[in-house]
Amino acid sequence: MQNSSVLSVKDLNQIVKDLLSDAIGQVWLVGEVSNFSRPSSGHWYFSLKDDSAQVRCAMFRNSNFRAGFTPQNGQQVLVKATVTLYEARGEYQLVIDKIQPAGAGLLQQKFEQLKKRLSDEGLFDAIYKKPLPENIRTVGIITSSTGAALHDICQILKRRDPSLHLIIYPTQVQGSEAAGQIAKMIQIANIRQECDVLIVGRGGGSLEDLWSFNEEVVARAIFASQLPIVSAVGHEIDFTIADFVADVRAATPSAAAELVSQDSLAQVKRLQVQEQHLSMAMDYYLIQCREKLNKWRHQLQTQHPQAKLAKQLNMLLTYRHTLYDNIQQYLLRQSNRHNQLDKRLSRVSPQNKIHYLQQLVGQKQQQITHLAQQKLTQSQHQFVLQTSQLNSVSPLATLERGYSVTTNQNKAVVRFSEQVTVGELIITRLKKGKLISQITKIDE
Repeated sequence: MQNSSVLSVKDLNQIVKDLLSDAIGQVWLVGEVSNFSRPSSGHWYFSLKDDSAQVRCAMFRNSNFRAGFTPQNGQQVLVKATVTLYEARGEYQLVIDKIQPAGAGLLQQKFEQLKKRLSDEGLFDAIYKKPLPENIRTVGIITSSTGAALHDICQILKRRDPSLHLIIYPTQVQGSEAAGQIAKMIQIANIRQECDVLIVGRGGGSLEDLWSFNEEVVARAIFASQLPIVSAVGHEIDFTIADFVADVRAATPSAAAELVSQDSLAQVKRLQVQEQHLSMAMDYYLIQCREKLNKWRHQLQTQHPQAKLAKQLNMLLTYRHTLYDNIQQYLLRQSNRHNQLDKRLSRVSPQNKIHYLQQLVGQKQQQITHLAQQKLTQSQHQFVLQTSQLNSVSPLATLERGYSVTTNQNKAVVRFSEQVTVGELIITRLKKGKLISQITKIDE
């Protein structure tokens, strides 16, 4: 035999341990406790047996502190365990993860099986969870009408938000008929559609007491509900199938009431903050409106027909003054030249030349006067022509011819029927006076 084929005892036990763990893994089984011991380490060691066999078991301290009880010799228990091998002695054993008295243990096993099946179907998936409405006004409560849970829920809702409306759907929450009644009430609430959210639950109790909320019929009714459902079953440490299917899980019925209600003082403070924000926004909006209004008023003043006409008249007057000044300057220059010529003539003594020059000067003066008069006449004619053209396009001239100008309430000239609405007041300006009318009908 080759050395590579030789195993140590440790290696063999490790291989067997791996084979046991891989081939069998975790199991549930029922048996009677015997030879129970609990050394100072805190671990539990005992055997599980039935009429014909037994197996060694170990439950370590980090697992057994969650058991909630200490097994006794002769007690029937249900355990969830991993099949493995204790390598030091080569003995196969069970390492126990969970342990329960046999009666409750069978229920726990049913719980785990249903939980796995519904989870595989997707009933617990987050994509199906409906959010709670932001503004809840009516709360439906599915629970016992005589239970402490209903009293706690009502007290908290009354304290936190007295404006909430409550609708009670009474049902049994324990016993063989409870699950069917709970599912029926969920269906009734969905048919009536008279509340915004449903609280489904009860107070604390044993696994048997809470079992109606682990029934498949309740789980499927919760999943099919169109109304969002808050599950509120038992105490914080209690988990039921209803908790996994519901849209929201509350640790207790009181916690469920907290979830679906808003504190009235917090609401008042939030409204006050919103009021301040709204007031600031309105102030800012009004400032912008005033700025726009002033801008539009300025534009209206600068673009008004009378303002435009006055501007054109000012321009014509400016042109007239400029032309008159130019003519005066021209005449002054000619006069100065005439004076200079007179001075030159005075220095030349021949009378004939003087006479000739005097005649020439007279002719020049006539030409200058005629030219100046012609320039002035042309300027006046041009001024009259431009004034006539300006008057012809002026809204005032249009009014003179029998037409009118209509403006809406925003002082804009109305050219199209789309600029006004029925009931709006309009102003019609005539040659003399104004008419104020109200629109009763608009024909396209």
